[in-house]
Amino acid sequence: NTLPLNCLCTYFSFNVHLTLTLTGPLDHDHDHHEDQVHHNANPDRCDGIEFDAIAPDEKGHTFFFKGDHLWNGFNGPAQVSSAFFRELDDYHHLGHVDAAFRMHNSEENGKHDHIYFFLDDKVFSYYNHSLEEGYPKDIQLDFPGVPSHLDAAVECPKGECNSDSVLFFKGEEVYNYDIATQLVKERQWAHLPNCTSAFRWLEQYYCFHGHNFTRFHPVSGEVNGVYPKDSRHYFMRCPNFGHGGEAKVPKCSEVTLDAITSDDSGKTYAFTGHNYMRLDTHRDGKHTFPIARTWKEVTNGVDAVFSYSDKIYIIKGDQVYIYKSAAPSTLIEGYPKSLNEELGIEGPVNAAFVCKDHHIVHIIQGQMMKDIDLSATPRVVAREASLPISGIEAGMCGPDGVKLYVGSEYYHYESPGVLALSRMLQEPKNVTPDMMGCVE
Repeated sequence: NTLPLNCLCTYFSFNVHLTLTLTGPLDHDHDHHEDQVHHNANPDRCDGIEFDAIAPDEKGHTFFFKGDHLWNGFNGPAQVSSAFFRELDDYHHLGHVDAAFRMHNSEENGKHDHIYFFLDDKVFSYYNHSLEEGYPKDIQLDFPGVPSHLDAAVECPKGECNSDSVLFFKGEEVYNYDIATQLVKERQWAHLPNCTSAFRWLEQYYCFHGHNFTRFHPVSGEVNGVYPKDSRHYFMRCPNFGHGGEAKVPKCSEVTLDAITSDDSGKTYAFTGHNYMRLDTHRDGKHTFPIARTWKEVTNGVDAVFSYSDKIYIIKGDQVYIYKSAAPSTLIEGYPKSLNEELGIEGPVNAAFVCKDHHIVHIIQGQMMKDIDLSATPRVVAREASLPISGIEAGMCGPDGVKLYVGSEYYHYESPGVLALSRMLQEPKNVTPDMMGCVE
């Protein structure tokens, strides 16, 4: 149920708002003379233009296409599309694309993460910004049953659709193409605006039409919420739109965390101040959201967060909020409850974490780690250990062990048991750009 809320334009604010930089547009004007006009005059997406196509590449850089230009990401000026996809100019002097998507085909590495561009009755396949051998092809050779002269396309992985699929749009018609079986199911979503481009972002689906967008369910086409919305408030930084400000990406030495956790589905959340960031979404870039947008009952930040049994526990002051992990995040009836009632301890709590398939939550208060068995009733502290680290602000247990964060540094231990027995302070490691999207 997450919307970008112009945070597509702002990286995670580790006490500082971060600005996202990705890539850009191509024009949908079929007249060659008009294409040349666009080529000579860079379009400005803040003028409220209609995108021809939107697609991310294999590295998570998102391209917005308009005519023979593109924008590389959610911030920055238009650039000529052939600077990124050279062969688009080599064939018929293409002045636009009809549709584009990034393939999600987990069963076949030869197609997975390739970008497919569609123009008239042809399809182009790119990987690492290079045209694959044998392309362009007739659309019917790669996608039998899918019509030509498309309006939009978007991938739909298994779990969000019934199987790894592609949704193709043409007028009011939607074609669900099953990648494995090559079967096409045609349907009409007359309630959805005619999409000139479509985009999957953080497991959500967006139909773009004019300068607006409408979020929809990829199986039913259902639209929930108040739509359309102006894309300039959400998917780009524009003067007098949204709230991105003149934010800058912070240095890694400026990064601080309040909490960090990974749920049972592998979604990893880092919290700081009033915001949180998904860290597992490198394919879509790293972006920040207000905490209250996902966990609406939680305001003014968090003290600690941990995940257990398909639920997320958020500790704030002397209160514990428990939410179902599945979207939309729903507060369990009867919560929040006091720390004492839920975990048998008094606050404050500096950090908390649970290791996968374990029932023990490790609560850190100052330099003490308290272990509480979540499968027991009542819940009481089963054991305590003194830690050699002071100032711990966040902690998480993952496949590679335990990480404890102090400012822009972290300490790594093989397991909670090794941490509990440790008496020597290890050398801390620095937070890196790959971890948090910061700059060195």
